[in-house]
Amino acid sequence: MWLYSTNSVDLPEYHPEPQVPLMSILRTSLLVSASGTALVLLAACAPPSAGPSSGGDAGAPDEIRLGYFPNFTHAPAIIALENGYLEEELGDVALAPTTFNAGPAAVEALFSEAVDMTFIGPNPTITGFVRSDGDAIRVVAGAASGGAALVVREGIDDVDDLDGTVLATPQLGNTQDVALRFWLRENGLSSTLEGGGDVSVVPQENATTLQAFVGGQIDGAWVPEPWVTRLVAEGGGRVLVDEASLWPDGRFVVTNLVSSRDFLERYPATVSAVIRAELRALDFITSDPDSAKAVVNDHLEELTGSALDPTYLDEAWENVEFTVDPLVETLLASAEHATAVGLLDEADLDGLYALDPLNDVLQGRGDSPVALP
Repeated sequence: MWLYSTNSVDLPEYHPEPQVPLMSILRTSLLVSASGTALVLLAACAPPSAGPSSGGDAGAPDEIRLGYFPNFTHAPAIIALENGYLEEELGDVALAPTTFNAGPAAVEALFSEAVDMTFIGPNPTITGFVRSDGDAIRVVAGAASGGAALVVREGIDDVDDLDGTVLATPQLGNTQDVALRFWLRENGLSSTLEGGGDVSVVPQENATTLQAFVGGQIDGAWVPEPWVTRLVAEGGGRVLVDEASLWPDGRFVVTNLVSSRDFLERYPATVSAVIRAELRALDFITSDPDSAKAVVNDHLEELTGSALDPTYLDEAWENVEFTVDPLVETLLASAEHATAVGLLDEADLDGLYALDPLNDVLQGRGDSPVALP
C-alpha cells in the first residue's frame, strides 16, 4: 500500500535580508514555479555533494518518495495517484507522496534526499541542475505543456499601450516572469528587476494578482492557468499574448518529471514504473477527460479546501496539453531567455536529460521514442 501525506516536507527556507544585492541572489538561485503558486527564494545555499552510486540497478527500494504540486497542471501525477496506477506499477515498493507549494522547496528536497522524484516546473529544474554542477537532477519525462498568457485590462490593445503600465507575475525569476520580461525586451520595452523601466513588473501571489486586477491596482499579469481564465472571467480582462503563440507548434514545457541522479542510477526499474503510471494517467486524460477533470478537482479540494469552478476548469483545461514529451528545446530556450534578461548566468545544461527509461517504456507500448535535439 502507498503511504499518503498531504503535508509538504518540512525544510528550512532562506529569506534574504534587504541588504543582500538582488542580482547576487538571482544568480545564486533562479526562482521558479510551473504551478503559478507563490515561491520562496532559496539562495546562498551550497550545492549538494554527490552521493554514492551503485552504477546500476540495485533491485527495488523499499519506498519511493514522490513529489507533486496541488495544481491542475500536475494532473498526470494526481490521476496516477488517485486511480491507483502508481500503486499497481510499483508493486511491492511503498509510495510516499508529498506535496510542494514551491519549486525551490522541491529542489531542496531532492538535494537533501527527502524525495526521490518529483513533478516540477522547468525553471526549478534548471536551477537544481546548475546549483549542483549538473550532478543532482535528471529530467526523465514531461508532464504538461502550455497554459500561460498575458491578460490585460480594457484599453490596452497592443504592446505600445503597455508603456507606463504595471504588470504582475507569480514570482521574481519564475517561468512566467522570465517569459514576460523577455517578451517585453523583444518588443523594445524595458523592465528592471527592481520594478522600474518602461513597464513595472510586480511579482506577487496569483490570488493577490486577481484581487489587484479586479481592484484596478495593476494593468495586467502574465500568469498560468487557471488564473488566465479567472482574470478574464472575474476581472473583465482580455488575453493580449497567448504564450503558445510564441513557441513552435504552440508547445512549451510547464511541468517535468525529474529524478535525483542517484536514485535513477540505483533504481532505473522503479523510475520506469513511475513513468508507466504517468502514461496510464495520460491515457485516462485522453479517453475520459470529464472524469479526469473531476478526479483532479476533487483531489485539489481535498488538499486545499476549495475546488475550482467547473466552468473555469473546463476552459483552463483546454489551454493545457498533458504530454510525456519533455519538449527539451523549449526548456533550453527558456534558460537562454533567463540569461538574456539578467536572471541567470549562462549555463551548460548538457546531461540534464536521461530519457532512456522513458523511451524504453514508450517502445514497449509501440510508441515512438522522444529524441534529444
